[in-house]
Amino acid sequence: MIIPVEDRFTEEQIAEVTGILAEFSCSLSPIYGETRTIYAIHGDERHELMINRLEGLSYVSRVDTIQSAYKLMDIKSELANHEMRIGGKTLGQDLIVVAGQCTIDPKNPNYFIETAHAVKEAGADVIRGGIWKPRTSPHTYQGSNDAVEILLRAAEETGLPVNTEVMDEEQLQIAVDAGVPMIQVGARNALNYSLLKRIGAITRGKGTMVLLKRSMHMGPISEFICAAEYIVAAGNPNVMLCPRGTVPGLDGYRNHPDESITPLLKQKTWAPVVVDPSHSVGRSIYVPHAALAALAYGADGLCIECHVDPKNGIGDDPKQAITPNTLASLIEDGRDVYQRTQKYTKAYAPPAMLKAGK
Repeated sequence: MIIPVEDRFTEEQIAEVTGILAEFSCSLSPIYGETRTIYAIHGDERHELMINRLEGLSYVSRVDTIQSAYKLMDIKSELANHEMRIGGKTLGQDLIVVAGQCTIDPKNPNYFIETAHAVKEAGADVIRGGIWKPRTSPHTYQGSNDAVEILLRAAEETGLPVNTEVMDEEQLQIAVDAGVPMIQVGARNALNYSLLKRIGAITRGKGTMVLLKRSMHMGPISEFICAAEYIVAAGNPNVMLCPRGTVPGLDGYRNHPDESITPLLKQKTWAPVVVDPSHSVGRSIYVPHAALAALAYGADGLCIECHVDPKNGIGDDPKQAITPNTLASLIEDGRDVYQRTQKYTKAYAPPAMLKAGK
């Protein structure tokens, strides 16, 4: 929809606008009001260059688009019925819990192995384990390739799928070659479009899940969804959206908890929403509250830091990780909240998704 600066366009202005639209196989129709005329665009209005050229005209106030910028992630796309399964559960139908250590310590591998068995016993579906870690300071622990074997050992012993974060193509290739079933993209790389495209291409057809976290500096909801669009457009539709807190932080919390965007995401896209309460609040004592709040908002799953002995962990574990006992209690309560909210979250789903049982 094109909104003119004046009450209506002149004939010369209509000719110029029509010429621009024709280059993109679109046309123009005026909608006459009593005191003002606006102009509807017919055709695919998602051409960024077309919109930029129109908004560059001095006599155009603004252009309001109706179609979403994300063709594949849109809730009305053909992927709305795409089914994602991991750990024997279907996302969108069952509560999915990813839990484990922030960082695997190669010097103390037994901590991670013990944690893996403990989170399985607590009821988790996927084991979380950081092999490589993005750090603000280059002088802090950055992770180690040696931790790959520890992650795979935990998967073999527990029988559960595992999750780990990758930050570049080399790490991505190592994880994919090792058969890691769930790749995580952290907040610092959530807008790294080159990496997102490579993830989609390299994992195409492999069944690999991608947990895409929301950037700390992300703006509109559409920007988050468009980031996921890069992965899907490159060939892998198995994407989960993960709110994990944004900046500026809230005094007392690590970040500003953003689990409340879950209904907004579910109204716009078919992708499952798996919230990370650990990074949102940054302190273990607050994690259960944030986790249950995320489920009350309609989240399909949780990604939680857990450690058998948090004080002896590395990375964020000493301050953020909850104990396996707390995790078990949280999962029990979380399942109850999840079931209670299903009737409300279904209100966002189009008829096609409801027919598929989502």
